Amino acid sequence: MTDIVFHGGSVFTGAGEPLHGHAVVIRDGRIAAVVPEAEAFEIAGDRAERIDLDGALLSPGFQDAHIHAVGGGVELLQCNLSEAGSAADAVERVRAYAEANPDEEWILGGGWSMDHFPGGAPVRTLLDDAAPGRPVLLLSRDHHSAWASSEAIRRAGLTAATADPADGRIEREPDGFPAGTFHEGAGELFAAVRPGTDAELSYRGLLRAQDELIALGITGWQDAMVGHGNAALSDPLPIYERALVEGALQVHVTGAQWWVRDGGIEQVEHMVAERERIAALEPAGRLSVGTTKIMVDGVAENQTAAMLTPYRDHHGHDTGNHGLSFIDPERLREYVTALDAAGQQVHMHALGDRAVREGLDALEAARAANGPTDGRHHLAHLQIIAEEDVPRFAELDAVANLQALWATHEDQLDELTLPFLQDGLVDRQYPFGDLARAGARFAAGSDWPVSSAAPLDAIHIAVNRAYPGSERDPLGGAHQRLDLVTALAAYTSGSAWVNHRDHDTGSIREGYLADLVVISPDPFALPAHELHRAQVEQTWITGRRLHDRRTTASATSSPDPSRES
Repeated sequence: MTDIVFHGGSVFTGAGEPLHGHAVVIRDGRIAAVVPEAEAFEIAGDRAERIDLDGALLSPGFQDAHIHAVGGGVELLQCNLSEAGSAADAVERVRAYAEANPDEEWILGGGWSMDHFPGGAPVRTLLDDAAPGRPVLLLSRDHHSAWASSEAIRRAGLTAATADPADGRIEREPDGFPAGTFHEGAGELFAAVRPGTDAELSYRGLLRAQDELIALGITGWQDAMVGHGNAALSDPLPIYERALVEGALQVHVTGAQWWVRDGGIEQVEHMVAERERIAALEPAGRLSVGTTKIMVDGVAENQTAAMLTPYRDHHGHDTGNHGLSFIDPERLREYVTALDAAGQQVHMHALGDRAVREGLDALEAARAANGPTDGRHHLAHLQIIAEEDVPRFAELDAVANLQALWATHEDQLDELTLPFLQDGLVDRQYPFGDLARAGARFAAGSDWPVSSAAPLDAIHIAVNRAYPGSERDPLGGAHQRLDLVTALAAYTSGSAWVNHRDHDTGSIREGYLADLVVISPDPFALPAHELHRAQVEQTWITGRRLHDRRTTASATSSPDPSRES
């Protein structure tokens, strides 16, 4: 196999400032040398393939530490509202999909934005008009709410007498009848009647997602829900296993096994057994399930994120609602301690400041019981963190898993969240700078399809705390910005560490896999407010170029079953 030499640009190794005047030599799918350019050509020889970066940046491939790849791919193949720019646009897209697919009994999909609808709650009559007489069920962009038509509500047997579930809420009309929006666990009220996602659709969804993500420079990820299905999606784990067996899985995947929140501690034994089963199937670790995903709370825009202080109503009055803790804090401490003792990583969804505290308390209890371990436990989303809890991340070796794309003023935050929070909490939104100064370790992810999976878009916001062209002040203040090195490291070496793949990915160093991304213009050469101009030009996995922006065809359509990892 011919050696490859990347030269003519800077090299971000996964930490620290980029190297200049250096080249990277690839041999047999791995990094053979990172040396001054003149030495590289001596090492590789005259027959080596030379890749002139032409001033671009060579970086480790991105790793997404919190994503739902199979679900995201399936949504691209269903009624996809993620590109809708308004409520009217969303409705017209439903209408067009219904007309184009007259034989589909149920219209399924998602991607609608809460900020497009009054109160963040679209009504059933809009769907009744777009798809008369048909059952329609569409997940919101953040996947914490569902929008249903009257026929879907009828088939589920829901009426004004249907009570809110303990872990959710139904938006209602004046007489109590469901208005069309179902938050959190209320979406599961359709589980018995909506069709499941068949295996073939899920498999096509994974392959579509893989193509999309590789084009964004993503070479590995942590899927934040495997081992369990729901009303919207069957268990993705068998889909990953099939792709692995058929040689179609080109990235490496850490699967986070879903903790059923009304289950008990008996789940630990099953998860460990699944971890060992997959390890025997794939000893190279390209697919692993040594992680457990626990939903601690909901989201702030529908007032289910667990808060230390109560939400306010439209008039600024306290409601008494502090959001939802999906698992009793005492039970959470018990479960996390048992998982940690069993060698299982814990990945917690925690948005509100009370949820973050409950998650950290659980990690503290685990450490007290088990001593320090190599769990690499992480808390994702972290919309609000109480000041006194920030230092606890470093103290407990808890990783802050950032979804940086959300750390900016935008309509959903400004209209559906901030007006209903207590005074001063706008300054506690996504406090990345505070975490950095307190020595917290970072990983980064997107939560796609909740939001864009593009790492470079998220990095722009992590550094600026504002989206491109925004005239708003940085969310939370300029002191919450991250520098470019820190943001880029979070998406490369940081996520590799969380995924237990830091031994061979996430960094450009000798012996590591040649999972690489070429970025142009070099983001380190751009002013901070122009970082959004940087684009992924090429993506390489184990020394094979699987994406090139300059060509229309991508090698991702031709998987190589012999890929070493």
